[in-house]
Amino acid sequence: MTQKTPNVTRTRFVIAVRDLQKSAAFYRDVLGFSIHAISDPGFLFYTAGNCTIWAGLCPDALPASELGDHSYFAYLEIDDIDRFYASVQDKRAVICKPIRNEPWGMREFGLVTADGHRIMFAASL
Repeated sequence: MTQKTPNVTRTRFVIAVRDLQKSAAFYRDVLGFSIHAISDPGFLFYTAGNCTIWAGLCPDALPASELGDHSYFAYLEIDDIDRFYASVQDKRAVICKPIRNEPWGMREFGLVTADGHRIMFAASL
């Protein structure tokens, strides 16, 4: 029997953070995400467009900043990447990969969150 490829209808990410309030402030104030509380005080949802990030409070977890390249968790395709890049720079986000055009047809940059996770932002050329 041939396995059918699943049709992924939405993407959500789950991250462990050591300080929910610090993390939420970064996603809200630097990246422009909306922050949503749920009934469990150990979780917050961060949303922007079709992206949802579930942040779970894990104060004793290994910091994402100590994971090296494994701290990358998302590649988000966005509109008006140059404007967004200027905005996060103005807000002093840590840029781990400056914006540039790539041979695979994307213009992209990477940043490090307040938690030490890394996110790539990109737009088609």
